[in-house]
Amino acid sequence: MTQENTSQSIDFTVDKTNLYKEEAFTDFKVASIRQLIPIRPDGTDDESRTPVFIGTTQIMSPSGPLPIQEVLKANNFQEALEIFPDAMEKGFEQMVERLKKMQEQENEKNDSRIIVPGM
Repeated sequence: MTQENTSQSIDFTVDKTNLYKEEAFTDFKVASIRQLIPIRPDGTDDESRTPVFIGTTQIMSPSGPLPIQEVLKANNFQEALEIFPDAMEKGFEQMVERLKKMQEQENEKNDSRIIVPGM
């Protein structure tokens, strides 16, 4: 496929009914919270829609930092601050489970490569 054909198949239309502006908050320690504020196409706040809060943190591993990100089901910034720790714990647990599954799949893949003589 040529570059011209590729760009013609991508829809670059902006969804003007789903616009947000972003504010970022951090404690320079563990918490980063992004607040996505709904706006109208003219850039004014759209109070008919609820802001979206996204919490982010990092866990250090021997291989480097592992990011954890979760949507914080909050109606305001204060609620987002309160639920941040539990949301990050949940995200961490989910990441550990995914890593365990990936490890199991890799082990199964490696086990299937064992050649037993006479079989």
